[in-house]
Amino acid sequence: MKIALLGYGKMGKTIERLAQERGHEIIFRISEDVENYDLKQADVAIDFSVPDAAFKNITTCFEKQVPVVSGTTGWLKKYPEAVEICKKKDAAFIYASNFSLGVNLFFELNKKLAEMMNNFPEYKVAIEEIHHTQKLDAPSGTAISLAEQIIENSSKKSWKLDTASEEEIPVTAKRIENVPGTHIISYNSSVDSIKIEHIAHSRDGFALGAVIAAEWLQHKKGVFTMKDVLF
Repeated sequence: MKIALLGYGKMGKTIERLAQERGHEIIFRISEDVENYDLKQADVAIDFSVPDAAFKNITTCFEKQVPVVSGTTGWLKKYPEAVEICKKKDAAFIYASNFSLGVNLFFELNKKLAEMMNNFPEYKVAIEEIHHTQKLDAPSGTAISLAEQIIENSSKKSWKLDTASEEEIPVTAKRIENVPGTHIISYNSSVDSIKIEHIAHSRDGFALGAVIAAEWLQHKKGVFTMKDVLF
């Protein structure tokens, strides 16, 4: 499989290594304007760029009929528009806030726990995420996904960074050197606490999931999620 990497930072380099270990070829390593490259040469594109570039990267792939996998966060206000363009162009797209198999299992645990805890209002839910200091967005896309899952399965109405009202989920974002990613969901009452936690030990889990998603997406049409890939 010929892969175009859109974004060639630390994650892009990790994806390159793991993709090559699985027998794939990296034909483009793009950190500038995507339109300067003939993307039609690629079987699939993997986007781990920056928030300001992601929408253009993704929609250019749709225009070129190149399946695209994106893990860039911080641009999601334009996600519905990207989905509409994908459908209009009969293209292929997977977006995930996190491609790690462990995190996607964690997502399923989070939804089930939220549903269970909704019957016990004395427990107050909170989310904490910790990432490396180079991460541009806060809270993380994974934390937002976790919050949205809780909202869908509870009486909470929205989430808010730091201080939150009774109807909101408080989300705390910390930036610490050399932390790949930690997410903690806690339910606290006056008598005890319940927590579930996912700790990433390296970028490899995220990168491998993105490569697996790209392998799965090749030759498909439509808009998909990691749940389609893994479960």
